[in-house]
Amino acid sequence: MNDKEIENIPRHIAIIMDGNGRWAQAKKRPRIMGHQQGAKVVEKISRECAHLGVEQLTLYTFSEENWQRPVDEVQYLMNLLKRFLRKERKNLVENNIRFCAIGDLERLPKDVQHELQKSIDVSYNNDGMKLCLALSYGSRSEIVDATKKIAAQVAKGEINIEDINHQLFAQNLYQPNMQDPDLLIRTGGDMRVSNFLLWQISYSELWVTHTMWPDFAKEDLLQAIQSYSTRERRFGKISAQVKENHRKIIPG
Repeated sequence: MNDKEIENIPRHIAIIMDGNGRWAQAKKRPRIMGHQQGAKVVEKISRECAHLGVEQLTLYTFSEENWQRPVDEVQYLMNLLKRFLRKERKNLVENNIRFCAIGDLERLPKDVQHELQKSIDVSYNNDGMKLCLALSYGSRSEIVDATKKIAAQVAKGEINIEDINHQLFAQNLYQPNMQDPDLLIRTGGDMRVSNFLLWQISYSELWVTHTMWPDFAKEDLLQAIQSYSTRERRFGKISAQVKENHRKIIPG
């Protein structure tokens, strides 16, 4: 399969990058080797998505729950993130990618926050694909934080309770202008969404592969997009074919 065979490219792809630790364990290597290889795959897949014309790629990079991992592993992941951000800036410039991040970013070490801001600044004027890393991220916390923001606006008299709707709520999430993901990919085989973009993926198409993230390649990405492109997205509505069949059975 090649990208020329795919007609319907998702505007926004979100990926739960799972399996780094299990990949390393299966190869009898330290867990950090899985994270190292996983970072290389991020570089490749982000370039490929930009080449395909994807408008946004959001990657579940470090969850709120990941802070509970062993201190040494967390420290390694933060250092790996810094190295990735420094190295990735060249990719951002060369591929016209705009960088952003969502999550409880103030919980990250100051030096990591500094590198994040540099990547945001250097790519600010790029108008190609948006690459968004979810860092120190938990969707339940995002929803609670949005609720607090709205409650504060009501308390100050800036809005009325009647003004609260889906659009207003979305405007108070971490990235107000984020379009909902069209396709959610999960590697590693687990059939769950793991507190990732719960509000935004309400009608996302799901694609799960047993391939671990360090082994995820262009071919896997194209397979996921090909699967997406063959689906009829109904958003809770009756499909045109079902409507036609219903009309034939019960003439109007």
